[in-house]
Amino acid sequence: MSVPSPDPAVEWRVESAPVDYPAALADMEARAAAIFEGQAAERVWLLEHTALYTAGTSADPAELLDPRFPVHTAGRGGRYTYHGPGQRIGYLNIDLRERGKDVRNFVHQLEGWMIEALGDLDIAARRAEGRIGIWTDDRQGREAKIGALGIRVRRWVTLHGFSINVDPDLSHFGGIVPCGIAEYPVTSIAALGAKASMAELDAALARHFPAFISRLRRCGTGKSPGVEQCGTGG
Repeated sequence: MSVPSPDPAVEWRVESAPVDYPAALADMEARAAAIFEGQAAERVWLLEHTALYTAGTSADPAELLDPRFPVHTAGRGGRYTYHGPGQRIGYLNIDLRERGKDVRNFVHQLEGWMIEALGDLDIAARRAEGRIGIWTDDRQGREAKIGALGIRVRRWVTLHGFSINVDPDLSHFGGIVPCGIAEYPVTSIAALGAKASMAELDAALARHFPAFISRLRRCGTGKSPGVEQCGTGG
């Protein structure tokens, strides 16, 4: 369902029911092709999936510990991850031809967007040097992963995107080594004791989306005076 977008140039779509993964993948691919041909607007698509695992291009079969749910080849970067009810998925079809053709900057700003949205929900999220994903401290004081991201860029149009754990069944992550990182647990907004709903997370994402898109234009082109550090920072 399309809803009012925080940016008039980008369609903002939110699904009220779980979306079949193969159907979502096909829709995302078709949308990217249409954007490249100038036949469709960019899009942010917020949804949930039924329980499943996806394998990125770097997935190691040894990290699929218990395939208790369907396993899908995703075509995105990264390794194995879990998707399921209670997890907000954001699929982004963004045209980087108009935003500097800078993939590292896109990833960096996507991380920042997730961190800012979680901050509105009183969750102190952050990047972690040398580790993919969005991290926070759980209630036991351990560093834990609350969000994941994996993208693909085809003809400078992005596919796939991010996930943020709102209130999923965290035991389902036990069937894989999430993103190839076994040393740290996975957490969620609910597991941290926060009361924020999926709708409240969506609202926070919408609030910070204009700044996210603006930073892609501003940093990606490399033409704006005074703009520095437009990569991922390592």
